[in-house]
Amino acid sequence: MATIPRETSTTSLETVEAPGSMLTHTAARALAVLRIATGLVFLWAFLDKTFGLGYSTPAARAWINGGSPTKGFLSSVDVGPFQNVFHSIAGATWANWAFMLGLLGIGVALILGIGLRVAAVSAAFMMAFMWMAEWPLATTTTAGDPTGSSNPLVDYHVVYAIGAALMALTYAGHTWGLGRRWAQLPLVRKNRWLI
Repeated sequence: MATIPRETSTTSLETVEAPGSMLTHTAARALAVLRIATGLVFLWAFLDKTFGLGYSTPAARAWINGGSPTKGFLSSVDVGPFQNVFHSIAGATWANWAFMLGLLGIGVALILGIGLRVAAVSAAFMMAFMWMAEWPLATTTTAGDPTGSSNPLVDYHVVYAIGAALMALTYAGHTWGLGRRWAQLPLVRKNRWLI
């Protein structure tokens, strides 16, 4: 009769290859680095637009100085079928607040490793709208100038959305984040969509 080897430690489990069924410590750490780096991308955009740190937003156009975080970008949309829609909401108070709260919320959630499901859905919506505004499918603008689009389907908006979903689905907030503690909160235990 053949004996079935049994695993005697978690170390031996980490070396078994079972695609799709486990996450090694190294992979969990790599996802944590990706999570934090992606969160910093969103948080930096929020900080630069809020305080005009001089990178994409000069101090004179900072949100705290009366600038509009959406007006410049959305009013300059000159490609795609949604130009008029984006022009009509450019600079609207509700659009500014939604955009800025989205940047802040997604950035903080990813950095801390909490609320990753909500952050992933929010990031997907934000990136979808930004993708539609830039409309990478087009090769020329309405004026006939090149758009500079290097890939008509998969650009950084799509990668950020997929990355956020990946981090939520793999519980990337549990490594180097507050995900485990967050998941134990009574409110989160009753509402699993908040994980």
